[in-house]
Amino acid sequence: MDTLIIDGGPLTPDQVVAVARRRLRVAPSPDLDERLAPARQVVERAVDSGQVVYGITTGFGALANTNIGREETETLQVNLVRSHATGVGDPLPDEVVRAMLLLRARTLSQGHSGVRGVVVRKLLEMLDRDILPVVPSQGSVGASGDLAPFAHLALPVIGEGFVTVDGRVVPTAESGLEPLRLETKEGLSLLNGTEGMTAMGAIALDRCRRLLRAADAACALTVEALLGSARPFDPRVQELRPHPGQAASARRIARLIDGSEIGASHADDFHHAVQDAYSLRCAPQVHGAVSDTLDHLEAVLRREMSSVVDNPIVFPESGEVISAGNFHGQPLAFALDFAAIAVSELASISERRTDRILDPTRSQGLPAFLAPDPGVNSGFMIAQYTQAALVAENRVLAHPASVDSVPTSGMQEDHVSMGWGAGRKLFQVIDNVRRVLAVEILCAVQGIEYRRPLKPAPGTAALVEKVRSVVPSLTADRPLSADIEAVARMIEAGELEAE
Repeated sequence: MDTLIIDGGPLTPDQVVAVARRRLRVAPSPDLDERLAPARQVVERAVDSGQVVYGITTGFGALANTNIGREETETLQVNLVRSHATGVGDPLPDEVVRAMLLLRARTLSQGHSGVRGVVVRKLLEMLDRDILPVVPSQGSVGASGDLAPFAHLALPVIGEGFVTVDGRVVPTAESGLEPLRLETKEGLSLLNGTEGMTAMGAIALDRCRRLLRAADAACALTVEALLGSARPFDPRVQELRPHPGQAASARRIARLIDGSEIGASHADDFHHAVQDAYSLRCAPQVHGAVSDTLDHLEAVLRREMSSVVDNPIVFPESGEVISAGNFHGQPLAFALDFAAIAVSELASISERRTDRILDPTRSQGLPAFLAPDPGVNSGFMIAQYTQAALVAENRVLAHPASVDSVPTSGMQEDHVSMGWGAGRKLFQVIDNVRRVLAVEILCAVQGIEYRRPLKPAPGTAALVEKVRSVVPSLTADRPLSADIEAVARMIEAGELEAE
């Protein structure tokens, strides 16, 4: 396994995902202590001189005007971690926790936080040994960073809280992890930052991109099943409206349906259909807009993964410590909300294509609801109800979290981003979308089989074969939940993509 050296330099979303999924190891750079020393010296001088510096010689948040004596500065750091560990709800997935550890270590290793190298190494040790803090999924408003989640991430650093080891949750004291004694500012630096939102964004981006390619595959299968036209995917059409996502989506769909006997059977029949429905012929425009929105999310994430998002920020060149707002999650909140809105449209248009396959008045001769012996069997009728329920749920989840600021900390933190909530509901939208796409794929594959002896294109035929390797054809009514989940898992694993 390759090793990623953490030296404070920028990371990419792909690198974060690779570490989060244990495909890439991490290690601190050899010169870590040397690079962090100048900022650390600034912090120590501030304490020695009695200088009033937020979070170093003062309280936190609304207690910023409370002076802290030198003998209490280390106690303050431990108390900050303990008092901020107020998260509730189900624990975060392991891959999100790994991404948070990585991104927090990267931020601290930039040399603008004033921490010692041992703090960075402790985070990377937990990551390398896969001793993962148990981090509740609720409790952040995405303003001073993701405070509550990061407090739970930091508790094991001081030997407290709980961790997951080999799939078991144990007290940190039983994990074999040696506790660290925090010094001035180090507790605060473990809490402040946007890396929780960024971690969710990186993992969500990867999952969304797989959904997008699966949506193109689903559309290609449905075009085959509904005797749709290949003409809307002609590259000349896309050149006249040069959105990059649109062109890529049309190219993928066209490649999948190229060489189809089903398509050739009606290609020259101008009475067959003057125009296909929007859900078919406008798929590149809709899917492409989603792709371009995901590109925007990636751009925001890349900037964030090269930024200093701690507070206060130490400038070793001038000896200044400036309290500002780089921890505020607004850029991420907007991007995550926009991604949820966009990706939910993959489910919306997929459900419309599915409904067309199942309706005998619009399906070009397919049996009602793709049922063998309709009436005795209901086929996929109720699977479309499931799609409708998930699409409706996504419409609620697509409401922007970023417009719902709720002031905190005695009005000191009077405008917050809610970016953490935006990330959490994006994950829910993603799960809903992949299940909606799974239903469409199941229906389209069944529809293609009803077109025999005509053969689909090699590309779509390969997708049919993959689906049939895990889900048999519907020859009589049976419970379909397991079939839907099986195909949804294939989508999540990237096994049903238009590449």
